[in-house]
Amino acid sequence: MAAWWAAGRKRLLLLAAAVALSLLAPSASARRRPVRLRLYMHDIVGGPGQTSVLLVKGTGPENPSMHPGNYFGDTVAVDDVLTAGVGLDSAAVGRAQGTYMTASLRRPVFVVSVTLRLDAPPRYNGSTLVVAGRDDTSEAVRELAVVGGTGALRGARGHVLWSTARVESALHAVLLLDVHASVPANKAAALPRSADA
Repeated sequence: MAAWWAAGRKRLLLLAAAVALSLLAPSASARRRPVRLRLYMHDIVGGPGQTSVLLVKGTGPENPSMHPGNYFGDTVAVDDVLTAGVGLDSAAVGRAQGTYMTASLRRPVFVVSVTLRLDAPPRYNGSTLVVAGRDDTSEAVRELAVVGGTGALRGARGHVLWSTARVESALHAVLLLDVHASVPANKAAALPRSADA
């Protein structure tokens, strides 16, 4: 009976120690710094100021939910301007560079893979966020993943609420990218130094 009592008491002490340590250790979220950005991406598919080009004409069937001439497998490269406001004349803050592909036989769905290169605000100058995911344009708001980053955004993770802010013309759509991400809290100190420093 005494051995049972001693073993139970030992387990209770170990449990109390584990609880105390978990309360003292900072949580994973406490070791990350939130990053919130609101950017506007201007996708211009033709005409003056064109920022995207068809790389591959899909060999699949025409997608019935999209404008005629859009086929399953169509793949587009983008170098879209990112601005601080909805207008193209708003301050440019970077570029969205990557690809999107028509990924559904029947719905207006794209698979997106873009790198957001930020030239402003100064805190993130030269840093990037990598965004990937499914963009079903029939939905008002789509959620894509932040899967990484560089510079001040190294180790980023989170999501982007992606929506169509405005359609300027048949050739120019403006997307709102509402970034909800975080980076390791100590990343600012870990940035590489220049050779002159």
